[in-house]
Amino acid sequence: MNDNDTTQDIRIRPGGPADAPAILDMLDAAVVWMNGRGNTEQWGTTPYSQRPGGTARVERYTTENAPYIAEVDGRPVGALVLDSGPSPEMPIAPVEEPERYVRLLVSDRRHAGRGVGAALLAHAVAETRRAGIALLRVDCWAGGGGELVAYYERNGFTPTERFLSGSWPGQVLAQRVG
Repeated sequence: MNDNDTTQDIRIRPGGPADAPAILDMLDAAVVWMNGRGNTEQWGTTPYSQRPGGTARVERYTTENAPYIAEVDGRPVGALVLDSGPSPEMPIAPVEEPERYVRLLVSDRRHAGRGVGAALLAHAVAETRRAGIALLRVDCWAGGGGELVAYYERNGFTPTERFLSGSWPGQVLAQRVG
């Protein structure tokens, strides 16, 4: 890609079990990238693929949820996983209506700033509408300077509830799509 490439170069397709290694590679690279920026709190310092249950979780995402893969020139550059609600382990209040929930959003750091995450979130909005559901939610790390919360706000989400998962500060955000 060159500096003039934008989101129109991104193709989003349904994912599956064969995509688990690429998703794990992106997650591992994200940990290295965050650690390189001094962020060891969000995802820790252990590569995702080496965490207890990390590989199994990604495999479940690709078989039990709705995974989508962003590609540029046929190569995976991002992943989104949608579900019908948050992880049962998360201390998040349930909602009284059907929802779609972003369980995972990750992009290849080599394509940072190219709109991969925004394209995947726009796809999540479209999939939520297509399902006839009006609510799309996501949770994210609310630590540091709040950059991740601000990212989701720039992509149309509104903060709703804060939570603690152990010592990990989280923020739930929602977007009405219908």
